[in-house]
Amino acid sequence: MLSRIISVVSLCAFIAPAQTRGQVPTAAGASVKLVSEGYLFTEGPAADAEGNVYFTDQPNDRILKWSCDTGKITEFMKNTGRANGLYFVPPRALVACADETGQLRSIDLKTQEVTILVDNFEGKLFNGPNDLWVHPQGGIYFTDPFYKRDYWKNRDAPELEKQSVYFLPMGSKTLSAVDDALVQPNGIIGTSASRTLYVADMGAGKTYQYTIAPDGKLTGRKLFCEMGSDGMAIDTSGNVYLTGKGVTVFDHTGKKLGEIPIPEDWTANVTFGGKDHKTLFITAMDSLYSLEMTVAGAR
Repeated sequence: MLSRIISVVSLCAFIAPAQTRGQVPTAAGASVKLVSEGYLFTEGPAADAEGNVYFTDQPNDRILKWSCDTGKITEFMKNTGRANGLYFVPPRALVACADETGQLRSIDLKTQEVTILVDNFEGKLFNGPNDLWVHPQGGIYFTDPFYKRDYWKNRDAPELEKQSVYFLPMGSKTLSAVDDALVQPNGIIGTSASRTLYVADMGAGKTYQYTIAPDGKLTGRKLFCEMGSDGMAIDTSGNVYLTGKGVTVFDHTGKKLGEIPIPEDWTANVTFGGKDHKTLFITAMDSLYSLEMTVAGAR
């Protein structure tokens, strides 16, 4: 692990009251706080079992780590393949959507050794793996929208006709498209307790809900809400957190509970971290924010 300390700005500084509407489960008196800033574009927050939060500074091609013990941010890794979405596979792997060369990568937390899990579908380069969720049994679901990147070379059009959601069983190289009928899938989150997966279709401005079958396939797709999302999170009460302009919270039925305003033009992603996993972390433009909640994130 690299030890260079990234400057942390106003770790506990007051930013603004949460100003949520409805029944968003924020802690009493809690306010949105600026954790750090000065990045180019933050994405992919993911918490490990201890509550430390890893996130990406994608244009700078690096992964950073917020420590729940010290509150400081260190640089975990450089040259990440332009990692975007992140998720943990216990006990020591961090899986990353690396869209520079269209790969799903596993990173060893101790050695930083990289294993390419998959880099194509039926011989064609992925559009750009974007976000993922790992089932507790080890299977990986990830979205593959096409967003043309300025760091791609000689690549102006997608090789794949469709922008799909994929499933990779644990320990397998056999990839399957579990939904190829979306316009532009992006955010994704699931819960094993209810065997439910949520996928945001940014192109359609909708989020869908699926039932996860025992073999990993998705069944019973239905509309969850009329809103797309860049990144997503879910708490132990089944509430779903969508991003874009601030954070919008829905209950498990798709009823809107309220909003969490964030003082940035765009919020890219969210996760729950901290020692009790009751702190909501929000990646937004060049910054990382946090908000204390009354519920923990579903793990």
